[in-house]
Amino acid sequence: MKILVIEDDALLRHHLNVRLTEMGNQVLDSETASEGQYLAQNYPIDIAVVDLGLPDQDGIDLIRQLRENGFRKPILILTARDHWQDKVEGLNAGADDYLIKPFQIEELVARLNALVRRSAGFVKPIIECEHLKLDMGAKSATLGEETLELTAFEYQILEYLMRHHQQVISKQRLLDILYQDREGDPNTVEVMISRLRKKLSQGGLDNPIVTIRGQGYRFNLVCG
Repeated sequence: MKILVIEDDALLRHHLNVRLTEMGNQVLDSETASEGQYLAQNYPIDIAVVDLGLPDQDGIDLIRQLRENGFRKPILILTARDHWQDKVEGLNAGADDYLIKPFQIEELVARLNALVRRSAGFVKPIIECEHLKLDMGAKSATLGEETLELTAFEYQILEYLMRHHQQVISKQRLLDILYQDREGDPNTVEVMISRLRKKLSQGGLDNPIVTIRGQGYRFNLVCG
């Protein structure tokens, strides 16, 4: 899961980055609304966490602006404001959930996972595609009764493809997921796709990932 954190408190922002990364996520962070807007528009984000008290723009205005500019991913408000009017205004602006500081990291992660699952059309934390199961909470996959041995890169690509099954995903999008704002070798994606195909095919899945020439890759199984 690729998470955008827009939070001006440097210590909290660092803490969230470290903890969410330790849990197997990728994190982009920003201390200002303007930088957060740029990241949301230029990187493949799965969900955004937005503080309301930003130095250059109110968080509610930022959320409204993100929605007006076409950002369709879930947004969770993170704030010290606890008045019900702020909650209503934030949700009406386009936020999907609201968490008040202080909070437990486990609750934040649970809410983020739930929002991302629902946005992708999944209610449970497990995606099932024929006899392949991917547990987004445990960051693991099983094929039949066997656990798939996946590297971190392989898991990230497999999860993204399964969450967007039947959609064509470009090589550049997958490269951005693996390397965030660092430069990566495009051949890495080809290698990861080849490894995944081999592991899935050995488990009995027929043509699980197809190449769409000139466009990218599509996870070819129906998931639920």
